Amino acid sequence: MRPPLIKPQSLSSGDSIGIIAPASPISRELLQQGCLAIEHLGFKPVFYDSIFSEEVYFAGSHELRMRELHTMFSDPQIRGIFCARGGYGTNYLLPRIDMEIIRKNPKVFLGYSDVTALLTHFYDSAGLVTFHGPMVTKDFAQPDGVDIHSLRSVLGGEPCNFDTRGVEVLSEGEAEGVLYGGCLSMLAASLGTPYEVRPAGTLLFIEDIAAKPYQVDRMLTQLKYAGKLNDVRGIVFGEMVNCIQSPDQSYTLQEVVLMTLKELNIPMIFGLRSGHVSRSNITLPLGIRAKLRAQRSSATLETLEPATRAH
Repeated sequence: MRPPLIKPQSLSSGDSIGIIAPASPISRELLQQGCLAIEHLGFKPVFYDSIFSEEVYFAGSHELRMRELHTMFSDPQIRGIFCARGGYGTNYLLPRIDMEIIRKNPKVFLGYSDVTALLTHFYDSAGLVTFHGPMVTKDFAQPDGVDIHSLRSVLGGEPCNFDTRGVEVLSEGEAEGVLYGGCLSMLAASLGTPYEVRPAGTLLFIEDIAAKPYQVDRMLTQLKYAGKLNDVRGIVFGEMVNCIQSPDQSYTLQEVVLMTLKELNIPMIFGLRSGHVSRSNITLPLGIRAKLRAQRSSATLETLEPATRAH
């Protein structure tokens, strides 16, 4: 049983946003560029100098990264937390997290990729609505890196009809469920651990980057064999950037997905821009009820409730 749902307070102009690097090291220049974009949106980015620490392939020691996470949640002046980047290393934080700090100080928490481990864990263990979307040194630092409409809507407590232009319908139908998911590699890696994902009853969002089609097949099959897709209501795939075997392969990733999941008989769409994307990263609220409509030539995905609560 999940704990009761906790919605963080909505963000508004002037709010301070804590920046953390819970996984791999970051670029000082890209952080500065991303912070400028956050300022242009009306927020005040806040970070500690320790964010530039490096230890092997981590942004500092596990203890340092954990301390920054706890401090940002505990600080009443910080209204939201945006991750600087993913990479690798958030899994080391999972057993160190004081979940009482998270429950008592619910805040907007935004990221993707390796951060999927924190997004799903906070929702599963604390009931906290989390947000799968743009990161500071990746998307905010790039021109047209952020889908402003979804960011402002879901963080501001408004319903959102997500941009599905260009999305491909793999399997038709309609479904309602809680939005949930993230990077496929991280979802599969959670299996058999105390932090195993729990997607029953959800609209499952799945995305990744540079995974070959047979690797995508293997991870989807792993989730299927583990029973994790038994009660999934619908599946929304991301862009799956560079998920090809070779430029001249005789099949598409979409065909591989349909071959692997055809017996589920649920609506599925492919190409929603959230996570690893080519442009304009969409912010998806995880833990919020949503509706998926997939018809032959079009698809819609919309939230059925606000993702945040008013101040």
